[in-house]
Amino acid sequence: MSYQTRSGRMGQLVSIGTLNMPIITMALVLGLVGVMMLYSVAGGDFSPWAWRHASRLAVGLLLMYAIANLDLRTIFNAAYPIYGVIFLLLAAVAVFGNSGMGAQRWLDLGFVTLQPSEFMRFAVIMALARYYHTLHRDDVSQPFGLIVPIGIIGIPALLIFAQPDLGTAIMLAVSGLGVVFLAGVSMRYFIAGIAVTIAAVPVVWNYLYDYQKERVLVFLDPERDPLGAGYHIIQSKIGIGSGGLFGKGIAQGTQSQLKFLPERHTDFVFAIYAEELGFMGSLLLIFLFAILIFLMFTIAAQMRHRFSQLTIAGFAFALSIYVIVNLAMVMGLAPVVGVPLPFISYGGTSLLTFMAGLGVILALERQPMAELPK
Repeated sequence: MSYQTRSGRMGQLVSIGTLNMPIITMALVLGLVGVMMLYSVAGGDFSPWAWRHASRLAVGLLLMYAIANLDLRTIFNAAYPIYGVIFLLLAAVAVFGNSGMGAQRWLDLGFVTLQPSEFMRFAVIMALARYYHTLHRDDVSQPFGLIVPIGIIGIPALLIFAQPDLGTAIMLAVSGLGVVFLAGVSMRYFIAGIAVTIAAVPVVWNYLYDYQKERVLVFLDPERDPLGAGYHIIQSKIGIGSGGLFGKGIAQGTQSQLKFLPERHTDFVFAIYAEELGFMGSLLLIFLFAILIFLMFTIAAQMRHRFSQLTIAGFAFALSIYVIVNLAMVMGLAPVVGVPLPFISYGGTSLLTFMAGLGVILALERQPMAELPK
């Protein structure tokens, strides 16, 4: 089977076997773990979450394969347009978005409901990678060289914060700053930024919603509201601790089956996993994530182009931050900020964005010598 390239020549579709099979395997295994956990959370039933997650995983695999067949130059040229389109969708949420759980984060396009803030994370990474690819290395740490990255990261982060979605806004900002750091920007800017952030905490605190303030206070003292804001984290810790070494078995956890733990199919799915598969099972899951992230950083180190290096390393950094923050949140080591566990938590937009990101990585890896504009 062939496809038509932009230059008019016919090319062959890349076979699955020529792509990075360890990357594909890790994504598939993690996605199937998600199906298993959503099956368990529903009391041993594929409805309502597991079958939807499985179907989205299948769509994600097809999307990943389709993107993996794209030409490097096509991906490079699309970086800014993708950012622009998703930014417009994000702005449209403020006007036309659907509200739910006290926030206006979703956009109903008729045939599908999207959360543009999830797509924005990877759009920011690709836009920054293209910007730094064309910026001379001597200008990376110059003050004027920071204006565009600040805008690329800051404007969508503020829109997401206003939805309100503090967790996603923070994750987008951290993911973007990760690319800025990897691009070689001087550490003095990061130290100054940290100092300014600490100094601005009292001001930012006044702009937080009451429930956001309560989440921070409950993180510091979960017992201050054990039946309210502190309920999630208390029940999560009970589930993780009760799993012991090998867990209680699939669909045998009391926190899920007796519905003690809210959001057990989304943000707190790891608590159910730890309860049912125990400490050893949790280590195995963390090991799987570590392998995937290691493979991504390894590929980034082998890339010739700065665009490819920063895109792949940026995706790897974003994935690692999401995993770390979710696990820390569920274990009570960080405030509850609504961050899903990649590939495992229920949520179509999150799953598809990570699968699309892997598709970009596969496409860039198989074209290390292709030419790009300077």
